[in-house]
Formats: sequence, structure tokens, C-alpha cells
Amino acid sequence: MGTSIQPILDKALDGDRLTAEDATILLNSNDLARIGLAAHEIRTRKNPTDVVTYIIDRNINYTNVCNVVCTFCAFYRRPGMPDTYVHSIDEICKRIDETIALGGTGVLMQGGLHPDFNIEWYEDLLRTLHAKYPDFQLHCFSPSEIHNISLISKLDYVTIMQRLKAAGLNSMPGGGGEILDDEVRKRVSTKCTSQEWLDVMRAVHKVGLISTATMMFGIGDKVEHRVRHLERIRQVQDEALANKASDPNYGEFTAFIPWTFQRENTALGRKITEEPTGVDYLKMLSVSRLFLDNIQHIQSSWLTQGIRLGQAALHFGADDMGSIMIEENVVSAAGANNEANERDLRYQIREAGYTPQQRDILYNYIDRVDTDSLDRSDSLKLKQLSVAFAD
Repeated sequence: MGTSIQPILDKALDGDRLTAEDATILLNSNDLARIGLAAHEIRTRKNPTDVVTYIIDRNINYTNVCNVVCTFCAFYRRPGMPDTYVHSIDEICKRIDETIALGGTGVLMQGGLHPDFNIEWYEDLLRTLHAKYPDFQLHCFSPSEIHNISLISKLDYVTIMQRLKAAGLNSMPGGGGEILDDEVRKRVSTKCTSQEWLDVMRAVHKVGLISTATMMFGIGDKVEHRVRHLERIRQVQDEALANKASDPNYGEFTAFIPWTFQRENTALGRKITEEPTGVDYLKMLSVSRLFLDNIQHIQSSWLTQGIRLGQAALHFGADDMGSIMIEENVVSAAGANNEANERDLRYQIREAGYTPQQRDILYNYIDRVDTDSLDRSDSLKLKQLSVAFAD
């Protein structure tokens, strides 16, 4: 089996595009070392420095009210339940102030699919925040939320994205992707379909905004579903880059972030009998780097996988460690409790042989005067999420 994959790896290393069949063979192979070496080589070609980046932001979940059911989620609450909430503008601003004080450059804001929130609610929120924090990046919402706005406000995706951009939205996370195959999605969720998720992302790019793309696997999916997911992400990116050739302001996917389902406190987790291993995660990450030849960055997800496996991912195709989050509620609700402070994360990056570098959502480097002292002493505990609401 190890020898049989080498022609596929050579194909990728020669700059030729892998097929779905190639990706399937790699994901079914047990030769993780050889796949990882090839992915690492492609990573060094696409990002040829010794730098590994990370971002400091905060995941503000503005509401936990949600009118759909996802069996893999332990965060949402149905409308009318006693423990539902909607954060006020003052509460959100307080959290942003704390983020800025800790060196953060933006906020990742997402929430449940609230049945009463129309386009005007989101515009008011963005305008208020953008007016108060004009240089602070608003990396917000998800295709599922945009689809929910479309259902409530009876507007098409492009119109919604144009209005949100005008109100202050800077970019969109790739949350809610899970597995972009409806055979899987319909078994675990009642939210937007694969096509709707992809069409929202097309609208995001059309109005000139960047986004990320994600995959959560281990929810009853098989290799063929994961490969189909990669194919669909690559196709949307092909379309974006083709349009970008004539319109430099056209948006695109900046990064891809795969991670494994966190099952502990979820309804689906009680039904799943097999879950992905660390080997499965590293293999998926490596194959993503080899297959997604049109996406610049692959992000490690150490919140779900743990800091050691997150570090190992830097030699299996990842060039970014994701976000050091000051707050995270969704994945931790599902049972992921990995934590690290910024000093720990920088240490792990250095010990992997790289130079740690803070960035913003656009991958611009952020240089802080206190970084050197961070490398020598403990900082405030910060939590990271590069997963369901990844950067």
C-alpha cells in the first residue's frame, strides 16, 4: 500500500492536480509518514518561510437561540427555553474592549439561527460596532446564519452580503460546513443544505469579502463524503480565482481548517461508535494540503486535537495555528477543553522549528512590543478555537 501511493504523491509534487480518486486512495492508505512528508513539502512551497502564524481574537456568541436542530451541537437552545440569551450591544462592546486590551485584532462573532433576527438587526449590530471600533476586524456569521436571514428577510444571498459589507463586515468564517454532502448533513442537522452553504460563499466572494472553509468529520461520514467535500471547496475556490483574475477585489477562501467531531456532550456523540483518531486527523490535514492546491493556508486545530497534535500538524501541511481565543462557548460545550496561553502556543511553534508570528484575519503580521516578554513569562490564559467558528 505504501508503494502504491507514491505516484500520486509525485503527481502532487510535480504540480499536477490530484483527482477525487487520488484523494480517496490517500485517505485509505496507512502510509501517514509518506503522505505527511509530501504535504509538508507543498506547505513549504506555498508558504516558504519559517514562520507559523496565529491570531488573537474573541469568539462572541451573540445568542444561543436556534431554530434548527443539529445533533452534534451542545450549545444551542430552542426558542422559549429558560436558559436562552441574547447579548446586548453594551455586553458585546465590553468584550471587544477586553480583546483589544489583550492584543486582539478582531472578533469572530456567530450565534444560533434566531427566528426573529432579520437583516436590519444584523446591520444595526455591525454599524454600531464599526462606528465605535473602525480599525477592529469584524469576522462574523456563517453561511447558515446568512441562509437564515434570507428566509426571514426574503432577500437573496448577494444582496444580504452587500448590505452586511456596507454595514461594516470585514470577512466571514467558514463555520457550519461540517460535511458538504447532504447524505450526511440530512442525518445530523436541519440547517442549510450543502448547495446553500456553497452558494452563500459564492456570494461572499462576489461582493469582495474573504472567507475561510472548514470541515468537521467523524459524524457518520465516510471517505467518499470527505473527498466530495474537498472537491466542492476546491471548485468554489476555482471560480473565485477565475473571477479574481479580472477583478482584483473579488473574494476568496484564505484558509481551510479540518477538525474532528467533539462528541462528549452531544446527542450524536451517544450514537457514534467509532471516532477519528489522531492519525485520521493528520492524514485528513495532509490530504487537504495536497488536494486543495488553490488555497494558500491550512490551519491546525489544536483546540479539538490538543496542543501536542496541533503542534505535530505543523509538519503535516499546516502553516497556521489558528486563533488564541479569549472566549469560546460552542466547542467547549461539546466537550473540548484544551487550553493554552499565548506563551505556551509560541513555545510549541518554536519547538516545532518555526518562528511564531501574530497575524490578523487578512494574514497581515501584527508586531507587539510585549511579544518578547511573552516568550519569557506566563501571560493571561487564553483559549483557542480554529474549529466550528474557525479563522
